[in-house]
Amino acid sequence: MTRFFYLFCVLTLCACAGKVQQSTSEAEQIPEQFIATPEDGTPYAQICNPDPTFIQSLVAHIESQGSAWARGIEESLLYVRSRPDQDQVFPLAGISCSWAQLGETLEYFQRVLPQLARDPLILERDFFWYKMRPDFLVTGYYEPELQGSLEPNPGYPIPIWGLPPTLRTVDLGKFHPRWQGETLVYQEGGTEIIPFYTRHEIDGQGALETMQKPIAWARDAVDVFFLHIQGSGRLCLPDGQVVHVLYAGKNGHEYVSLGKTMMDQGLLTPDKMSMQSIRDYLSKHPKQMRALLDSNPSYVFFRMAEKGPLGAMGRILTPMVSVATDAKFLPLGTLLALDTTLPCQDTGQLQETALLTLAQDRGGAIKKARLDLFCGAGARAEFLAGHLKAPGHVFLLLKK
Repeated sequence: MTRFFYLFCVLTLCACAGKVQQSTSEAEQIPEQFIATPEDGTPYAQICNPDPTFIQSLVAHIESQGSAWARGIEESLLYVRSRPDQDQVFPLAGISCSWAQLGETLEYFQRVLPQLARDPLILERDFFWYKMRPDFLVTGYYEPELQGSLEPNPGYPIPIWGLPPTLRTVDLGKFHPRWQGETLVYQEGGTEIIPFYTRHEIDGQGALETMQKPIAWARDAVDVFFLHIQGSGRLCLPDGQVVHVLYAGKNGHEYVSLGKTMMDQGLLTPDKMSMQSIRDYLSKHPKQMRALLDSNPSYVFFRMAEKGPLGAMGRILTPMVSVATDAKFLPLGTLLALDTTLPCQDTGQLQETALLTLAQDRGGAIKKARLDLFCGAGARAEFLAGHLKAPGHVFLLLKK
């Protein structure tokens, strides 16, 4: 009984500490043509007319992706068709649209996809465009490649951990509607439930070493840290094989940005902040590395697979098409146009870029008006993901 009483207390505290959000009923009562901006920065939708030049650029992006775009939209359709037809998709964004209607949007886009090259204005004639407000912060993520081993090896000392047997989760939405979509991660400590181990306890104190064997080992601790940030990666084995390392779960602690921590401590400046600059600093200051990595208590656990990477829909992501969003406002399966600037590795300049994307993933740090672009794998993808941090205009497309 003590354990369940403790759980009740935790849930009560979660309610008291939770963010105040606009209720679904209030959002649905506001006309979809315009929604006044909430004071807390919550995204909302405003109907608009797209620029024909922007549409031309979107179609050029689709053409550059070849058959990958067709595969990507099929993955989204499979997910959307699995949802309850009459449930509302965008209650918090103030748009009236059921899952069945979103499926109709994707099916129609799939049919007209081969026609867009000769008639790009289909996107203007046949779709409603909703500009999401405020403008979004656009970042990137990628599938990192690590040197590793599936067996213990002195050359690969850093463990990659699978999901611990003592980790427990509970869906808080089962206790009260206000916690819908929230999950509590914990472990049992005697007659109580307690938070699961932090990064410091796992990597610095060996908290998992007596209860399980790592699923793999890697050569470099910083590589593994960034594997946690990205959520999945490729493990390059000594015999030349490549296996995918996919997200299996996390320890439930709040994500703390290492970059922000380093800026707060005066170790890096905002104009120099990137994944590469973080790596450089840690390489030059190895004595500070452990404490800096441990400043992010969040920890990710993995599983091995032959194919990947997989997004939150459980399906393979498409580079430069799949994006991670806050599913409370832009749920999985949503068709989104993105107007932003991307860094160019060859010139070092920013390039105006139009991308037609699909919401196929989510992430712990992706909240409200933020969108994370999946950049793929390899050196270019790593550069783009590591340097991308730009404002962006995001448009939601729905069939008329």
